[in-house]
Amino acid sequence: MLTDTKLRALKPKEASCRVADSNGLCIEVRPTGAKVWRYRYRYAGKPSIVTIGEYPAMSLMQARAERDKLRVLLKGGANPAHVARAERAVQAERANSTFGAIGLELLAKRAKEGLSPGSVKRERRLVEKDLASIVDMPITDISAPILLAALRRLEQRGVVETAHRARSHAGRVFRYAIATGRAQRNPADDLAGALEQPQTKHFASLTEPERIGELLRALWAYQGSPVTRAALKLAPMLFVRPGELRQAKWADIDLGTGEWRYVTSKTKTAHIVPLSTQAVAVLEELWPLTKRSDYVFPGVRSADRPMSENTVNAALRNLGFDGETIVGHGFRAMARTVLDEVLGFRPDYIEHQLAHAVRDPLGRAYNRTAHLPERKKMMQGWADYLDSLRSSEKKVAPIRKKVA
Repeated sequence: MLTDTKLRALKPKEASCRVADSNGLCIEVRPTGAKVWRYRYRYAGKPSIVTIGEYPAMSLMQARAERDKLRVLLKGGANPAHVARAERAVQAERANSTFGAIGLELLAKRAKEGLSPGSVKRERRLVEKDLASIVDMPITDISAPILLAALRRLEQRGVVETAHRARSHAGRVFRYAIATGRAQRNPADDLAGALEQPQTKHFASLTEPERIGELLRALWAYQGSPVTRAALKLAPMLFVRPGELRQAKWADIDLGTGEWRYVTSKTKTAHIVPLSTQAVAVLEELWPLTKRSDYVFPGVRSADRPMSENTVNAALRNLGFDGETIVGHGFRAMARTVLDEVLGFRPDYIEHQLAHAVRDPLGRAYNRTAHLPERKKMMQGWADYLDSLRSSEKKVAPIRKKVA
């Protein structure tokens, strides 16, 4: 019979060899040095063998206990090899049916369908980090109280908005599990109203003309990279979403017609940004510097990738504008407020230019060319107004609500 001393002394040979213990148990020493427990038996008159585990992860005592279980099965008329395969299949199915496994499977599907890299990263964190307490649980074992307990941990950390995003994403994972036959119900639906409501916080922005003028003068005086300088000039002028600006491609921009056409990241619809003469001038100045890249604003480390999502905000911080004053996304709020309340443009023109999901009275989405001539005039008027603020050091009249 084998002992731990004998097991440790076994050395690999050119071919696999087996050393018997008792009652069909043996250790197989492979050329690689691996030592594998195997059980030899006869079923229906034919010799057979089944792998039990690997030494030393499975000790001699554990291997003997497992062998004894298989002997009981054999005496009961079952084939241990078939039982072992069935158990492995159950374990594999269980491993593939955890919340984490299904969540990552769904994430891979969404990434293939066009989910942005930033969103992929955020959703992976929601599954693996923020909901870590349930990530290894079979999805059918997760009840509403268990999911709520996981979300409460986020609330206790003070990240209430993250808790709401985690609940929403968990619901998406459960719905996918139901659709693929691995769950029966969605416990996230039972938690509506169970979480603390987050405090609404809008993106920091500037809307007072005098302050906007100060900001614009600082942006145009920026002494950093020409690519970042161009992005800082265009961000308030075009007021597109920050991710859409930094991922802008030369192939989508026609400097001749003064139009930038692309598919929005938010609504996944075609969108047109009319380019003012000032915007065209900035892009023409940038073209010789970045034309070898697909991206208008290539990254510092590689021209094959766009600039970092934090570049514009970091530049604003370097210029002395903190996150409570203005962020990259705040240029959209600035344009929406001033175009409406100071320059008097129609709200639907503004909403179209912001690439919001505007619908007609019948509930149909307007197409990308809706009000395009008027929007071109608005974008040129907006650029001219920004120029006037930037060039004027004197006090500018405060915002006055337009008369209906």
